Amino acid sequence: MRLTVPTPQAMEALGRELAGGALPGTQIHLSGELGAGKTTLVRGFLKGLGYTAKVKSPTYTLVEPYDLGPLSLFHFDFYRITSPEEVEAMGFREYPGEGTICLIEWPENAGDAIGTADLSIKIHYYADGRIIELLALTVKGNSLINKIPSLNFS
Repeated sequence: MRLTVPTPQAMEALGRELAGGALPGTQIHLSGELGAGKTTLVRGFLKGLGYTAKVKSPTYTLVEPYDLGPLSLFHFDFYRITSPEEVEAMGFREYPGEGTICLIEWPENAGDAIGTADLSIKIHYYADGRIIELLALTVKGNSLINKIPSLNFS
């Protein structure tokens, strides 16, 4: 599925809609150039799950945890990761689970150390907005994409 997202507010709206279809144990990979809107989408996703505090980019910390009651969300940023071994050393395998959702920026830097995404999101610059490519790789990924038709960015 491809979408044109014209503004940062629309990117947040996309994140909120995706959160509505998220199931525990979901892993989402977000790819795109610096400043493309990955963290903006994550901010909207968290808002869609009821989180109201500030959302920080985990560029330097590698992971930002969010306790959402019975669910934990982990926002990873692997921009500074240079090998799958670094991902292993940080203990990544301990994060995914049935009570968690993992959103991972720059998954390509982690190689095969993070497993397969349920949903892959690629963000590309386009004029003043962004083109978003969504690819569901599992049943959980399909449940996320099924929330998208309710969006109207015009």
